[in-house]
Amino acid sequence: MFAPASLTQSPWSLVIAGLAVTAFVQLLEWAFERHEGWRMNGREFATDVFYVVLGYTAIGWLVEVAGDGPLFALKESLGIATPWAGELPFLVQVVMVMVLFEFGQYWMHRLMHNSTPFWLTHAPHHHVTQLNAMKGYVGNPIELFLIGLSVLAFFDFDAVAVFCAFNVLGVVSTYAHANVRSNPPAFYSFFFTTIRHHSLHHSTDYESTRCNYANSLILLDRLMGTYREGEATVVGQDDLRRLTIREQFLFPFQPVIDRLRSTTKTTKASTGQP
Repeated sequence: MFAPASLTQSPWSLVIAGLAVTAFVQLLEWAFERHEGWRMNGREFATDVFYVVLGYTAIGWLVEVAGDGPLFALKESLGIATPWAGELPFLVQVVMVMVLFEFGQYWMHRLMHNSTPFWLTHAPHHHVTQLNAMKGYVGNPIELFLIGLSVLAFFDFDAVAVFCAFNVLGVVSTYAHANVRSNPPAFYSFFFTTIRHHSLHHSTDYESTRCNYANSLILLDRLMGTYREGEATVVGQDDLRRLTIREQFLFPFQPVIDRLRSTTKTTKASTGQP
């Protein structure tokens, strides 16, 4: 709130803050491990780092160019102006940004669990076999793009309030994926998503994943009737095997790939080809 504009309005500030939070929570995992089965190895760490870099580069650029950019252009062409948003008290703006962004994420996430085409983009994120500070970045690029969309471009919030809101959401989301042996007080877990809530969402059977959709504001699940209490110590899908980066990227197209392979084999068999 009191930081200089050169810091809060710099596009690098959110990146640096996000990386600092992730690194700090990663250190806490090594010092205060929650589940031994979630302990990270070198290969897992390298994969997660790849997705962190992907999120801050290609995915971030795509969301800005194909998501926020067109919405802002539409807002300008329609003559929509919301100067009142930037005149609200600072903390009110922060809360509004958080709720608006999370509300969109909640419904997109819920759609991904209730529609097969969208689930195919989201399923790679549920094939992770452990939860760690960087796991929120892991997933198919299509899903990562879709989950990053929002309607914030329609509102003229103060840039500092947006900066603050995204930092708060980032911290909550990082802890919600972290293998840290710590449980926040009841008042915190009533409003914000915790590792208990999110680990249950990563349960090993598909039906059990259809709860606790909110990435940071579990209050939305409480209001929408999708909240479930509990914690899962084993996470993953199908055979509980971690997918490679290649498999994660190709996952949404796998049914089509399998169908084409089956058709090719059938054609070769009918024509006597090897």
